[in-house]
Amino acid sequence: MFIDRAKIYIKAGNGGDGCTSFYTEKYVPNGGPDGGDGGDGGSVVIKASSAIASLSDYRFGKHYRAENGANGSGKNRHGKRGEDLVLTVPRGTVVRDEETGNILADLFYDGDSVTALVGGTGGKGNARFKSSRRQAPGFSQKGEPTKEHAVILELKTIADVGLVGFPNAGKSTLLSVLTRANPKIANYPFTTLTPNLGVCASDDYSFTIADIPGLIEGASDGAGLGHTFLRHVERTRLFVHVVDVSAADGRNPIDDYNTVNTELTKYNKELADVPQIIALNKTDSAPKENIEAFRKAVKGDIIEISAVTHGNLTALVNAIAQTLKKLPPASPMEYEPYKYPDADPNAFTLTRGDDGAFVLGGELIERLARTVVLEDRDSFMYFQRRLDDSGVTKALKKAGIADGDTVRILDTEFKYES
Repeated sequence: MFIDRAKIYIKAGNGGDGCTSFYTEKYVPNGGPDGGDGGDGGSVVIKASSAIASLSDYRFGKHYRAENGANGSGKNRHGKRGEDLVLTVPRGTVVRDEETGNILADLFYDGDSVTALVGGTGGKGNARFKSSRRQAPGFSQKGEPTKEHAVILELKTIADVGLVGFPNAGKSTLLSVLTRANPKIANYPFTTLTPNLGVCASDDYSFTIADIPGLIEGASDGAGLGHTFLRHVERTRLFVHVVDVSAADGRNPIDDYNTVNTELTKYNKELADVPQIIALNKTDSAPKENIEAFRKAVKGDIIEISAVTHGNLTALVNAIAQTLKKLPPASPMEYEPYKYPDADPNAFTLTRGDDGAFVLGGELIERLARTVVLEDRDSFMYFQRRLDDSGVTKALKKAGIADGDTVRILDTEFKYES
């Protein structure tokens, strides 16, 4: 099944915990701390591949997590770094943050990749906390936890030529005779529900053609296939506007042509500047007055064809090739890459609980909580010094804290003493 849009949840690996350990050996009574660091967590990488045509692999799988870093151990052995998680997507996939809508990457070229999330940092082992004044630190640091984020994967088909037009105008038939593509063809609206790609060769020049699902009036507002269709035309360098000039189903070819152009422009004003070749299709069964009326009302590069009888297709292919040779190559969209912000390691919050307690939170507090072992005197003294050095104690005094007041840090409560 062709899937061109998917919402998934990604999470980098947590950092491994540092180890609290002391070297012990016979006849070595004071071996000292030898706890190793935890390994960093794996990152989440999203990579484009031209070997994949749709996002169907992400239809059912919703949560993707990189490997956590391994914990450190004694004898200064550091934990193994977590394996990166590489998610492979089709070339042309745009990766957006679901919450903000910002673009993380436009994976336009084969092999393009983006590190969407970086793994958590491993915690330091107690050997890292040894100093001249603290010879036997009885604490280590927990690994950095990571947060899960929702991202949108949105495939925008990359093709040189986009076949546009009303449903049942003959686009799929035209694609099948110009290329080796084998799209589903039938005589009812919306036969084509997904873009079909094919390669057409003209002498020593070849180009890709995409048969895009048909438009109807209001498509730019989501009617019919709506945006499911329209996002696939944004990358094309040239439109071949296929018009059913036979009017066999009662529609007016001129109105069809104008409606499609209106919807393209309403969706994205830049699409009005994409060159067009008008392919008047089904001329084998079209009244001459229809063709004359269209040529009189519409100005442009018009080629009369019949996809069924292959009439004048060589002229169409040559016109496409000559036009493409004059156009610049396709390129990724212009955007400011979005990166998930790193938390400020010195940021903290101070609020009052319903019970009047002073509640401390924020990245600084969470990082300290991963380091501190309250039962260990050295660890607790280290904790107090960090509160003083980081301005937390000063902020508590400014907020009016007094001896005996309660200070709540995560799930632990303390009595304040000056």
